Amino acid sequence: MGRAFEYRKATKLKRWGHMAKTFTKIGKQIAIAVKAGGPEPENNPALRAIIANAKRENMPKDNIERAIKNAMGKDQSDYKEVNYEGYGPHGIAIFVETLTDNTTRTVGDVRSVFNKFNGNLGTQGSLSFLFDHKSVFTFKKKDGLDMDEMILDLIDYGVEDEYDEDEEENSITIYADPSSFSAVQKHLEENGFEVTGAEFTRIPNDLKEVTAEERETIDKMVEKLEDFDDVQTVYTNMKPEEVAE
Repeated sequence: MGRAFEYRKATKLKRWGHMAKTFTKIGKQIAIAVKAGGPEPENNPALRAIIANAKRENMPKDNIERAIKNAMGKDQSDYKEVNYEGYGPHGIAIFVETLTDNTTRTVGDVRSVFNKFNGNLGTQGSLSFLFDHKSVFTFKKKDGLDMDEMILDLIDYGVEDEYDEDEEENSITIYADPSSFSAVQKHLEENGFEVTGAEFTRIPNDLKEVTAEERETIDKMVEKLEDFDDVQTVYTNMKPEEVAE
């Protein structure tokens, strides 16, 4: 899973973009979590996870509280999770996750970028086989923690036996099946671990080499997609520079 860690690390800034856009994206996630499970974090595991991610991205407490309050408003729009998949320049697979209250607008925006870069927008699910969908948890490492024992405790929850350790942050990152998200989060919290990040991600299972010129074009396409407020995350199977051989 080391490759997955390096891939996530190399693409994190590109995925989130500028701070203002990051807060907008997190605000939409909060809206969905509040509508699904209520505004109280202690009673809403999904909301707790999003708040942890918001803090990691340095989102101010006032912004978080405002987003929760707005989500409770009667006029708050309902967002839908919609994915768009296709091929960009040079045969690179592009997977776009969105949260939208207007699918007509969103698909038009996404299609316009694919067309501009001579890409091909496919049908939903057409490229999902190229990306492993995972739930990812990052938590502070406890003194004396036996990771082999911990993995054995979590294996029934679909947690994989490989993990990543960040000595600089004194943290551990584990990967699990998406369906086990709530169960893993509950286990970590009940056992006193400080969860600093909990999210879903898509990890390409076949990274593709590109030239510097090709990378520049694909990066421009990803940036154009990320400019849209409806777009949450853009994944590609392009090998990041940091892990290129």
